[in-house]
Amino acid sequence: MSNPISRHARAAIAALLPIFLSACTDSSSTPAPDESALPSQAVTVRTTTVQGEQGEQWLYFAGVARARERANLSFQVGGIIAKRSAQIGQVVKANEVLATLYNPQLGPAEQGAQARLLQLQADVEQSERDLTRLTQLSERGLLADQRLEQQRSLIAGQRAAIESASAALDQSRQLNQESALRAPFAGRVESVLLEAGEYAQPGQVVLQMTGAGETEVEVSVPPHLLTALEIGQSVPVRHSLSDRESVGVITETGEASSGTKALYPLVVRLSDPTVRGGEALEVGILRAAEHSLSVPLNAVMRSAVGLTVFRIEGNRARRVAVEIDQVFGQQAVLKGDTLSLGDQIVYAGLSRLADGDIVAVLP
Repeated sequence: MSNPISRHARAAIAALLPIFLSACTDSSSTPAPDESALPSQAVTVRTTTVQGEQGEQWLYFAGVARARERANLSFQVGGIIAKRSAQIGQVVKANEVLATLYNPQLGPAEQGAQARLLQLQADVEQSERDLTRLTQLSERGLLADQRLEQQRSLIAGQRAAIESASAALDQSRQLNQESALRAPFAGRVESVLLEAGEYAQPGQVVLQMTGAGETEVEVSVPPHLLTALEIGQSVPVRHSLSDRESVGVITETGEASSGTKALYPLVVRLSDPTVRGGEALEVGILRAAEHSLSVPLNAVMRSAVGLTVFRIEGNRARRVAVEIDQVFGQQAVLKGDTLSLGDQIVYAGLSRLADGDIVAVLP
């Protein structure tokens, strides 16, 4: 008589036998899984393509409008400001007195120089009359020739002293005239730095004024852009606030830069009569760009070998060294041929990425 339990055991063994045989099969016969199909091993990144830069490009440089005629006015002599007739914003004429200076030495110095000149002139007149009388005595044989020569030398020295005294008088008069501060041209008073009653050192700026004529703007540009510019060349000028455009003419270009500055000055005369000093402007310069490649700045990273980017090759990221020529906005223009147009490079996810990593590109 058969045992029912044994019958159930045989059925269970028969059901598990295929699974046991499959587990005991040689593992070398199983194909290796595809690495790209394993999300846990892939670094998620976002990519873009290498772009081409070609053709002309307008670059704009910011500056502030100012009057072409500008002056910092000061006295050549020191003293106390006795009167200031000019006010901020006042329109003045050329040669108009703007301020006067009190210096107690100027007036007496001029009077003393004039008295010295008059004294020397009287002395030389007396010496010439004496020479006439001595000449008459010499003609009668009553006086030696040596005495005449001495008298003539005396007169020559006195005449030289007269010329020196005359120059000293002119200098005193000019210094006395410097006690009045005059406008060098017609314009407007821009600022007042010293008030009446304050002491002004020689050469210390008292007033600042600007002309009422043309305006200009000075901007700082890289030296390689100046090579294509010429004096008299027209350039576009854009108003920073209103985006209104006008035309300017180049009047000055810098040939050198002092100190640590890497930019050179460029001065442009403005043709728009409505522009006032202090307005924010932008001067446009045309840049003729040769064919080159560019990548986003956030795709470039610094490594032990220098600047690099990650290029996608198959399903892996490979580090490629690059060299930046120029930066325009958010794009870096490259030098060399380490990359090609259309190459796929990583711009997001760089911090988790190493050379040779498997990547999963997000849309």
